[in-house]
Amino acid sequence: MNIGAHVRGGGKLVPSLEAGVEIGATSIQIFTQSPRMWKPSQYAPEVLAAFREAQATHPTITDTFCHATYLINLASGDAELYEKSVQALTHNLSVARGMGSSGLVLHVGSHKGAGFDEVVRQIADAFERAFDDADPAPEGVVDCPILIENAAGAGGTVGRSLEEIGLMIDACNGDDRLGLCIDTQHLWASGFDYSTVAGTERLIKAIDKNVGMSRLRCFHLNDSKIELGGNRDRHANIGEGTIGVKGLAPLVGHPKIRNIPLLLEVPGSGEGPRAEDVVAARKVVMAGIKLYDGAKKSTLAKKAVPKKAATKKAAPKKAAPTKKTAAVKKVVMKKTKK
Repeated sequence: MNIGAHVRGGGKLVPSLEAGVEIGATSIQIFTQSPRMWKPSQYAPEVLAAFREAQATHPTITDTFCHATYLINLASGDAELYEKSVQALTHNLSVARGMGSSGLVLHVGSHKGAGFDEVVRQIADAFERAFDDADPAPEGVVDCPILIENAAGAGGTVGRSLEEIGLMIDACNGDDRLGLCIDTQHLWASGFDYSTVAGTERLIKAIDKNVGMSRLRCFHLNDSKIELGGNRDRHANIGEGTIGVKGLAPLVGHPKIRNIPLLLEVPGSGEGPRAEDVVAARKVVMAGIKLYDGAKKSTLAKKAVPKKAATKKAAPKKAAPTKKTAAVKKVVMKKTKK
């Protein structure tokens, strides 16, 4: 399992790795600039290079994800705000590429009631412009994808369903540089119940159908202060919300999900994720793994019982088979194995 957490970035970037180590995280997420200010953070090339080297050689932190500023709204009908948003996304992507980030997580924005169909083309144009205009990834560094984050569903937010996210990617002709980040609280608030094994299986099928599982690069692992379908973005510490440990376990323990980075964005005691939150997350994943692996072992054991019972009911002894009979039996066994 890979339990990560959102941590503070800072001007030199490298200390964010140690901030993750301090709480026991194995992945981190940081903002590329202030989440609520337009002014971009400027990083010297040597600062970005130092971070890339530190991340590449770090003994415990496997991935660094970046989060774009919250002010971006690629669905805005205001031409000035739209242009500022495209420029901010472009800059955030430049920084993420320079850091060698595993992904730039993005809240796409809100169409303010205009309707998704009216804004999907301008969103796709914004993605294409950012990919073309951002500083390229350094030589030998894997390009950083933009990871569209699902929305909680309030107002005219874009990305409130997997269908909408899939349509945005389709509008970019399936660009491989677009991926997915699923926030567990947002998903719950938007009305998707994944709190059972059956619910999680439905979710995986929906992801694969609309977006593709290969595009799912990380999760934001959060409990919810809001009830299922409440359509508000309100995170809670693991086990302290309406989803709870039992509701999160089927999701994070699923074989196709358990090794994807799970990034905590919980409030902690007010300053963000703590060591105890990472421990709580690990326990949830372990509980989820038992749901699947335990059930698998139980099924195998039940299937084995009849075979053992059958061998105990030995048939009356017969004369030893002739060489011809033994040879025929051997051929049948070989065919069965095929």
